[in-house]
Amino acid sequence: MDSLKIKNKGQARIFKNDQMESLTKTKPWIIYSIYIPVCSAMIYYGSKLPEFSLVFIAVLFLIAMISWTLFEYLAHRYLFHLNPGSQWGKRLVYIFHGNHHEFPRDTERLFMPPVPSILIGSIVFGIFAGISYLLTGTINYSFIFFPGFITGYLIYVSMHYAIHTFAPPKIFKGLWRNHHLHHYRYHDKGYGVSTPFWDIMFNTVPKNGKL
Repeated sequence: MDSLKIKNKGQARIFKNDQMESLTKTKPWIIYSIYIPVCSAMIYYGSKLPEFSLVFIAVLFLIAMISWTLFEYLAHRYLFHLNPGSQWGKRLVYIFHGNHHEFPRDTERLFMPPVPSILIGSIVFGIFAGISYLLTGTINYSFIFFPGFITGYLIYVSMHYAIHTFAPPKIFKGLWRNHHLHHYRYHDKGYGVSTPFWDIMFNTVPKNGKL
């Protein structure tokens, strides 16, 4: 990441093929239109299950949202900022995150595009369903945990979009500052976007950042 020259205008060209290139871009409303109905349907289904009370649904949903923030931190720190030795590995990291560090104001690549998003989302749901079945003998718990986790993701990606697009509201100035310090000064600090909590816990708050 450190070797990339930051360009505040323009957009990376990731694939030579125009059709493939178009699949790397999206708009926020497209992702909302995919996940909000899916998550709403899952929660509705879960609310009709006799073993789940509304209080239990709310608690499990909240736990899932909080678990997203830890996943966000760990993925950003150890996957998106991985320094692989192979050219293939470097190419993969660039596709997923390096292009964003090179062109941080490219608003068409601040949300995961629909095709990879649906594929990854399906895998994540499968993992949650598998864990639920192993622990409880049913996949029903994944119908609550997955929407909570994805809601955490939507909050994160919406915050990330806002940070790179709009001036900060007073209440969120610290988050804006931390993320801009991550981009423009300290690539090895400030991995949390939706919350600084895990940066505080793991001592990765940027110098001169805000808690």
